[in-house]
Amino acid sequence: MKVWAIANQKGGVGKTTTTITLASILASRGGRVLVVDLDPHGSLTSYLGADPNDSSDGVYPAFADGKHNPTEHIRNTGIDGVFLYKSSLMLATVDRTIGGADGKGLILTRMLGLVSSKFDYVLIDCPPVLGVLMVNALAACDYLIVPCQAEFLSLNGLERMVDTVKMINNSVDKNMEFIIVPTLFDHRTKVSNASLDIMRARYGERLWRYVIPVDTKLKEASKEGASIIDYSRKSRGAVAYSQLLNDVLARDKRDVTVNEVRKAV
Repeated sequence: MKVWAIANQKGGVGKTTTTITLASILASRGGRVLVVDLDPHGSLTSYLGADPNDSSDGVYPAFADGKHNPTEHIRNTGIDGVFLYKSSLMLATVDRTIGGADGKGLILTRMLGLVSSKFDYVLIDCPPVLGVLMVNALAACDYLIVPCQAEFLSLNGLERMVDTVKMINNSVDKNMEFIIVPTLFDHRTKVSNASLDIMRARYGERLWRYVIPVDTKLKEASKEGASIIDYSRKSRGAVAYSQLLNDVLARDKRDVTVNEVRKAV
């Protein structure tokens, strides 16, 4: 089972869209995919027709009850092959309620370990703030995807996210690999093009070679609670995300091999 986290320390950059779209494409290729909504806002949960106001179900009990069985809280979705470990508004209290608890950063890792035989991939939609929930996601993941809107304000959140990755790598026995994905790119605007130039200059090979364009079909699919693959397979957004998935799969495989060599040395 491969675990990918989708994170940025800024909201509105396309994390939820990236999570559900990559998950649906993986499922359309025969994968069995679990999406985990760690954002208290519950956008992914709502997208998939579940209620983020219900705190008795989903991932929140894992942080509130050590006896939690994730199998009982994972549900089917309207997308074949995609399953949901849903969010709730109560996740917003986690930092305050368990902030000082031992092992607080490994709760999700333990939960996913209990269902590792049931899924091929896990994609985690992270909250836009650094706290217990994001630390859990980064500790659990094999690979990190960082969506960043092609506009200047998002560059600050991106810089904080990259600093967080460095901090995690320095504090634990982990060499987390990641890819930065320019999202909501509008080639007609100077802002999008200038922002992309800055990202290329700062992050080099860490930056994905293509972009996710602005595409109304992605918004329409979200409104319908459908995957872009089912809603408009040939749309610009669907084609771009399919290419992103191909590149992430290739990078993830390559980076795992690199890390194994580093450990051996």
